[in-house]
Amino acid sequence: MDSSSPDKLILVTREPDGIAYVTINRPKSLNSLTKPMMTDLATAFKALDADDSVRVVVLSGSGRAFCSGVDLTAAEGVFKGDVKDVEIDPVAQMERCRKPIIGAIGGFAVTAGFEIALACDILVAAKGAKFMDTHARFGIFPSWGLSQKLSRIIGPNKAREVSLTAMPLTAEQAERLGFVNHVVEGSALLKKAREVAEAMIKNNQDLVLRYKSVINDGLKLPLGHALVLEKERAHEYYNGMTKEQFKKMQDFIAGRSAKKPAAKL
Repeated sequence: MDSSSPDKLILVTREPDGIAYVTINRPKSLNSLTKPMMTDLATAFKALDADDSVRVVVLSGSGRAFCSGVDLTAAEGVFKGDVKDVEIDPVAQMERCRKPIIGAIGGFAVTAGFEIALACDILVAAKGAKFMDTHARFGIFPSWGLSQKLSRIIGPNKAREVSLTAMPLTAEQAERLGFVNHVVEGSALLKKAREVAEAMIKNNQDLVLRYKSVINDGLKLPLGHALVLEKERAHEYYNGMTKEQFKKMQDFIAGRSAKKPAAKL
């Protein structure tokens, strides 16, 4: 295990089993993001993507919030200048990350925090968690994908209501709308996120990475083009497999079949 200093605003911990934890750690400010924090978060995901020992990443926030958005006391410095630099853009680096990202949402996920949540592959939320898009309330233009992703997940009419009214969505509403996978008691939040991560770790790591990629890349395309993409990548995958890999697959399937009880007539 390695752990960042607890006084850091972005904490990174790697576990021996391949699960890495990233924590936004500014609880007194409800984990609002400063420009250095955004850079550190982007750097963390870039490093975890490159680390072959990391198989799944769990992202959470300290204290009463997941992330309450950008620290508006330094808004001009955040939104101007380097805002287009993908190397220090946390959402861009999350979207580039090949490893599955599980968001553990406790408390508020507001505006930029909502966008960071939507950059995760799977969301687990604590009861009492709330998602809010306050771009329209504060005169901030979305740039991390909320205006496009949310409508594709929950439908355009509901997304317009969420974004144009700035009204909160509860964790339970978010689960019903399909962008939160599990709602649990707050004390069980990281436990549930770990449970999902452990289920992923049991599978073929190469296929997990490829599967995440083809799902996420296919979502950017019309269905017909996405089906072609799937077929192309399947052919590429199988053409690259050796006889030994096929034999290993067959042995694994045979081993699983041998463990099953005989069917009753």
